[in-house]
Amino acid sequence: MKFCQNCGTRLKLKKIKTDDTVTISLQCERCGFTAPVDEPITKPEAAPSEEQIKVVSEEVDIKTMPTIDEKCPKCGHKEAFWWLLQTRSGDEATTQFYRCTKCNHTWREYA
Repeated sequence: MKFCQNCGTRLKLKKIKTDDTVTISLQCERCGFTAPVDEPITKPEAAPSEEQIKVVSEEVDIKTMPTIDEKCPKCGHKEAFWWLLQTRSGDEATTQFYRCTKCNHTWREYA
């Protein structure tokens, strides 16, 4: 967390989008002071027809996660790993994620 050097207010992130990059700076909402953030972030290449869900990275040993009898919408297999995440505001329900134990397809269900 960083604070404005002029008035002491907490700085907030501000995104400036161009065609292939997103530049992020820190900005004070009270006095307008801005400070750069080190490097621009390049937009990831998205698959044109399918949504990318990267909630549990490939480095995690998913075999230690609990399983449930849930039909995979992609291959029809009837067992999946599952986990919960708070993806929306704190006063809303958690989102339940599933990953097929056979084909590794990942999907989610909102409560």
